[in-house]
Amino acid sequence: MPKMKTKSAAKKRFSFTATGRVKAGPAGKRHNMIKRSTKFIRETTGTMILSDSDAKIVKKYMPYDR
Repeated sequence: MPKMKTKSAAKKRFSFTATGRVKAGPAGKRHNMIKRSTKFIRETTGTMILSDSDAKIVKKYMPYDR
């Protein structure tokens, strides 16, 4: 059986923690920042841990990065 391929888009956007949870950057920070609240801008800095249902999808795209 051939090797499964990793989705290129997923490997650029997501990474894994040591315990196997999925890290991602929060959405909504690229443009239209003038209409965002200061609280929103502050809370979306850095990275976040994805929910279990979203992480399940990402892990399917990245079969060897667990």
